Amino acid sequence: MAQTSIYATLLMVKLHNKNLSMQHNTPFMRTYFAKPMTFATMFATMFATIFAIALLAIQPLAAAPSPQNISQLKSLEQKVTGVVQKVLPATISLFSTKSGASGSGVVVSKDGLILTAGHVVRGSDEMTVVFPNGKQATGKVLGANYTRDTAMIQIMDPKPTFGWPHAGIGKSRKLDSGDLVIALGHAGGYDPVRTPPVRFGRVIAQGQDHFLSTDCTLIGGDSGGPLFDLNGSVVGIHSSIGESLSSNNHAGITGVLQDWKKLEKGETWGRLGGSSLLDNPDAPVIGIITGRPSKSGIRSGISIRHVFEGGPASKAGLRAGDIINNINDKNVPDLRTLHIVIAQHEPGETITIRLIRGQDRLTRKLTLGRRGDIIPDEKR
Repeated sequence: MAQTSIYATLLMVKLHNKNLSMQHNTPFMRTYFAKPMTFATMFATMFATIFAIALLAIQPLAAAPSPQNISQLKSLEQKVTGVVQKVLPATISLFSTKSGASGSGVVVSKDGLILTAGHVVRGSDEMTVVFPNGKQATGKVLGANYTRDTAMIQIMDPKPTFGWPHAGIGKSRKLDSGDLVIALGHAGGYDPVRTPPVRFGRVIAQGQDHFLSTDCTLIGGDSGGPLFDLNGSVVGIHSSIGESLSSNNHAGITGVLQDWKKLEKGETWGRLGGSSLLDNPDAPVIGIITGRPSKSGIRSGISIRHVFEGGPASKAGLRAGDIINNINDKNVPDLRTLHIVIAQHEPGETITIRLIRGQDRLTRKLTLGRRGDIIPDEKR
């Protein structure tokens, strides 16, 4: 067999039809998505198709070695099947009836800690957790690093006798360009008639701030879902999903581990950016860049690091250095709470902000703006 890229063969026609992952009416996709299908049958069908397409001699990626014969391909099939069987129960769907947000996630501890994307939880303090078998639980949003687009959720329901199904944590820093990875997620949202679709691909590159790029096919609903290595360990969380293969980005688990204690304690910081899927241009904004939360007693709140000229905050008289501690009679001790409060309104609505400026306590009326009109790099 020619040195064919296993990625190119595994993802098959997807290279020619980016909408394949959403088409359930083709013979292959009916097999791939059907819930009654066993893993063995699913992968037997998938790899039979793969091997046939491999004979077309698709050019390989200059990366990790690909299977050279049927025996090696079968060995890889068995390995992937085993990984999926192990980690699929921990791959969950998330949604919030309050904010309308939804996405995927992965349980990473028997006590019910969940990792997901920051943009999935923004504006929510609770999420409904749906396991692949349909079981639901309530999850409390803990912390989030919006710059890395990662967040942590704690399942609040009583823990099962043997703990929640969960996946182990890997080391994204050890991944090289071309390494094989497995992506799971509830593509298109939770669907009771199928399990989370399995996607297979390669690492394209390691980016700044521990981000990974892969050529795994991802669509809406996958955000926050897990990226696994071939040992079945979580090495990334799906972040931005683009039109081209190279724009499918994942927050590497190395960065998550660095933030772990802060996330678990409920700290929220950073700013989403870089993808139209992460920042809604029609979302309501105050028109500020926040600094670190202030937690010094009566001065607790969100500090303002920058005020956008001509924006709502500027017009309302807010200044850099002010500390926002209350909006519409709701205390805002951290960034997540601020997002939750603001997300309940629309651009053009007026809110009442209470703030601290030096030794003074001030009250200001502020008319919310539209994100795309206020923040320079998001005007569209």
